[in-house]
Amino acid sequence: MDMDRSGLADFLRRCRESLQPEDVGLPRGQRRRTSGLRREEVAALAHMSVDYYARIERQRGPQPSGSMVASIAQALHLSLDQRDHLYRLAGHHPPVRGGAGEHLSPGVLRILDRLDDTPAEVVTELGETLRQTRPGVALLGDASLRTGPARSLGYRWFTDPTTRDRYHPDDHDLLGRAWASGLRHVLALRGPGSRAATLTEDLLARSAEFRRVWELHEVGVHPGERKRLVHPELGLLELQCQTLQDPHQGHSLLVYTAAPGTETYEKLQLLAAVST
Repeated sequence: MDMDRSGLADFLRRCRESLQPEDVGLPRGQRRRTSGLRREEVAALAHMSVDYYARIERQRGPQPSGSMVASIAQALHLSLDQRDHLYRLAGHHPPVRGGAGEHLSPGVLRILDRLDDTPAEVVTELGETLRQTRPGVALLGDASLRTGPARSLGYRWFTDPTTRDRYHPDDHDLLGRAWASGLRHVLALRGPGSRAATLTEDLLARSAEFRRVWELHEVGVHPGERKRLVHPELGLLELQCQTLQDPHQGHSLLVYTAAPGTETYEKLQLLAAVST
């Protein structure tokens, strides 16, 4: 596909100008003259240099890579249709939609932007964390440091023993069965050749425990809303995990809370203050 430099520049500029800082979780600040987002704000949200982004809007520079297009689409809170259009303007075929996609919907991002004082994360159907709030990082660790199959919590559960340190020992058996059950559901949904199939084959080859649990052929095993986490500094945390599903992308927004007046509630308040 050929890159449409003029169309790409115009589309990016119109999308940028249609957004306000509060739409993407940024403070407005004082003496703001720009009608929409500034180029430097989009560049920061997309984790790229201002010069690189500005050259795209000015119809200069090289063709942006697929990963760069994905970062810009996420920074501008584009819908799936807008994201696909952006890819085509940049001369790329759009990524697949559904369970294998990593593009967060604008609605999910808006909710996440408003949870800056609450532990929360967005995960894929394979347990890969795509985005976290700052208290979420403090509670669960920085997911951006993980790559490859280890991005999946279920994969780490059976291949890295230290993963279980953050979970109450009495819950380990149920959580392992729940991960295997969930992976079986996704595999049946996505079929052979899917990422779920690759992950399953890898786990069967690497983990004797996973093979044992997999052979039970359990389905519908869920850990429930109650979570008992063991934080390295704060100790035991008894949490409620509320889940919001995005049916179009197969993503889940997980929000961790505690009842006011409890010891865990006070610990979460401390966690939020420290992470800020």
